[in-house]
Amino acid sequence: MRNYESLYIIHPDVVGDELTAKMEKFQAVLTDQAAEIHKLDNWGTRKLAYPIKKVERGNYVQTLFCAEPEVIAEFERRLRLDEQILRFLTVRFEGDFPAVEAEAAVETTEGSADADEVVPEDDEQTEVED
Repeated sequence: MRNYESLYIIHPDVVGDELTAKMEKFQAVLTDQAAEIHKLDNWGTRKLAYPIKKVERGNYVQTLFCAEPEVIAEFERRLRLDEQILRFLTVRFEGDFPAVEAEAAVETTEGSADADEVVPEDDEQTEVED
């Protein structure tokens, strides 16, 4: 099985329980075909880089999963058929997925960092005369 990352954008009018149902629907498409989902992450509503179908915002959803290559064709076919999906992209993820526990640890250490950061000696700035 190979590792994949899929990112799809759902229309911003889809909210609440309807958004959760939409995410579970695509999660079920993968699990029904024996894919292992490692992470399903809703990034929330964000501004698009350019308008798609006259829409300027969208709900971003990221999925990290392991599957056989044949699963991707069916998953993308289902994404393509859903009119509330604005765009999607699935790429092969090289290497192993980062551990979820490691990500949580990084987030907690970043949040507790002091405002006064120590700069290593080799990164000190020097004045340059012209």
